[in-house]
Amino acid sequence: MSRYTVEITNGTATDAQGTIGYDPPLRTFFLQGFPHPKTDECALWFGTFLEEFPTLESIIKTARTQGYELRGLKREMILAMLKEAGPPHPPTLGERLGIVR
Repeated sequence: MSRYTVEITNGTATDAQGTIGYDPPLRTFFLQGFPHPKTDECALWFGTFLEEFPTLESIIKTARTQGYELRGLKREMILAMLKEAGPPHPPTLGERLGIVR
């Protein structure tokens, strides 16, 4: 699983420690930001379901439609995530058993 730190803004607030990455078991890109100071639960958390965001473009587009912008996403980060997402991943045990769909 890859994890990279990016800055996420939503127009009124900024999270300088936002996280973007790729989760191979779920075969999805994910984006997390704006953790609650006491519970650490993120107000922004995309990419928690199987194949929810199969492309980097799809998660960035969704974030933008909901008012979020990403900064600090470097070329090296993009290439590393795309490389990780590139090879086909076999179905997980949960998928093979019909537990996860």
